Amino acid sequence: MDNLGIVVLVLLALIALNMRLYVAIILAVLCYFLFINQVPINIAIQRVIAPTQNIALLAIPLFILLGTLMSFTGIASRMLKLADLLVGRMTGGMAQANILLSLLMSGMSASNLADAAMTSRMLVPEMVKSGYSKGFSAAVTAASSLVTPIIPPGIALIIYALLANVSVGHMFLAGILPGLLLAGLLMVVTYVVSKKRGYKPTRETWPEPRETGSVLFQAWPAIVLVVAVIGGIRANIFTPTEAGAFAVLFVLFIGFIIYREMRPHHVFDALVETGKTTGSVMLVIMASSALAWVFSLEQVGQSLATTLIGLDLNPIMLLLAMNVMFLALGTVIEGTALMIVLVPILMPTVTAAGIDPVHFGIILIINLSIGTLTPPVGTVMLVVCNITKVKVGEFMRESLGMYLALIVALLLITFIPEISLALVH
Repeated sequence: MDNLGIVVLVLLALIALNMRLYVAIILAVLCYFLFINQVPINIAIQRVIAPTQNIALLAIPLFILLGTLMSFTGIASRMLKLADLLVGRMTGGMAQANILLSLLMSGMSASNLADAAMTSRMLVPEMVKSGYSKGFSAAVTAASSLVTPIIPPGIALIIYALLANVSVGHMFLAGILPGLLLAGLLMVVTYVVSKKRGYKPTRETWPEPRETGSVLFQAWPAIVLVVAVIGGIRANIFTPTEAGAFAVLFVLFIGFIIYREMRPHHVFDALVETGKTTGSVMLVIMASSALAWVFSLEQVGQSLATTLIGLDLNPIMLLLAMNVMFLALGTVIEGTALMIVLVPILMPTVTAAGIDPVHFGIILIINLSIGTLTPPVGTVMLVVCNITKVKVGEFMRESLGMYLALIVALLLITFIPEISLALVH
């Protein structure tokens, strides 16, 4: 454990210095390889390259490309009209539409940062014009974006599946009901706050059949896309990787043929952005594979499993203890870094305690998502505050109800595994 302690301290120090995550991990691993264990360099290189041979990794660039192409198709504006059609009559209609838009778009964007940035620019100015406080508008936008990592095809679901050696398809299915639960609780909190502050609906009456038909007609391609991706995986028609390829082709068809808002240079820009993002993600995965091997070599998982099992905690109490740990660590360490470090260490413990690894994965991802809203390293919080020009203190005050909804959702999903596993088994 002394050897590993040095590696972890080096890693945390490099992350604290704001070094790129994959660089920090690789340098920490090299420190172990060169100065502690003196592993032959060919083995070290092999451990870094090995994860690139996993065919499931093809899903990552495909869904990143899908989310990037989305911004050029005109789907977002049409989905916003659909969201307003469904919930605009409710108290706080524009805030409710904000949450529902994140839910509808999450099946296509795959990134909470992308979702938060898009809705911050699209909806927050309009909410402020309609009488909402800027802080509350920012809080709703940031909190609703946390649905994105949980609803398939969230990138976090894919990364966890690869780290924990579980099915990507199972993780996709496991995220659907928790994502719906989370969105529902956020809408309840939004209703209570809107009722108290007098935020009104965006429409006085429910829509007429003609308007409903018009909006649904404009939004049908996006609805078909979401149903096809999730339904195809659930029915074993195609794998998550094949689903990503199908979704990209369908979005191109929507952008060029149906809505006719996409141009060839948009595809080029999306491919360039996807290449950059995929390169960063792949470097992180490659570095994390080597780090996981170091943890395995030092038998960290076995030691931690022995310690926790020795406490004689039942699975629920063990998960609650882990929740507290994840929430605390999430306030100071970026979520992807935490997942990469913790999953290889904790999986032996999770397995020994009889906890379903898919259920555990959803719990972990929700915890890490909450971390993106908490200072000092809350990435979603910082992005939204920067775009909307809201101070962090004001954001935190306006987010108290949202935090409560997130914690309640986390506890329900922890105590009721069926919320995560009902569609899997």
